Amino acid sequence: MQLPIVESDGLPSLYALKPRFQQLLRPIARSLSRAGVTANQVTVFAAASSCAVGAYVLYSNSYLLLPGFLFVRMALNAIDGMLAREFSQPTRLGTYLNELGDLLADAALAAPFVFLNPWVMGAAIVLAGVSEAAGILCPTGRRNDGPLGKSDRALLFGAMALALALGFSIPGWVPWIIVALLTLTIYNRVRQGLAA
Repeated sequence: MQLPIVESDGLPSLYALKPRFQQLLRPIARSLSRAGVTANQVTVFAAASSCAVGAYVLYSNSYLLLPGFLFVRMALNAIDGMLAREFSQPTRLGTYLNELGDLLADAALAAPFVFLNPWVMGAAIVLAGVSEAAGILCPTGRRNDGPLGKSDRALLFGAMALALALGFSIPGWVPWIIVALLTLTIYNRVRQGLAA
């Protein structure tokens, strides 16, 4: 089971593209449902594989692995929600698995970038979790306001990983921008949640 989604009234986010993304993934969700795969199994797989990939990249510097995996993870996140909503698989356990699994996966996939600035990227990982909590706490349903929601972070970290894999360096100001955008995201979600 997932929290109801509230349309964003704040700064734009890639989350607005989710309905189109889901349309592309619906046949896969249908096939998984027919095969007996549950939403909770997909959720656990997404979280566990994210932790494994994050740890592997952190210790091997194999950044080329991240862009493709971040896309796969977004697909898995969409599929588990479709399985729960559209194929009658919502569970109370699923809500916990979905929210906690996302927080764990987000931290694991951001961890390979801590070398850029351990303290600032550590703060960014914490703020990413706080931004998700701010979205969950809206009384009328989850908020996904930007500018740096989950999908936006996936795109940003994927681009950073690709740059590193191609031999480019990441400027030292980038972690500070990430922290600033996450702070703005938290503010925006709280403000919009209170207005709701």
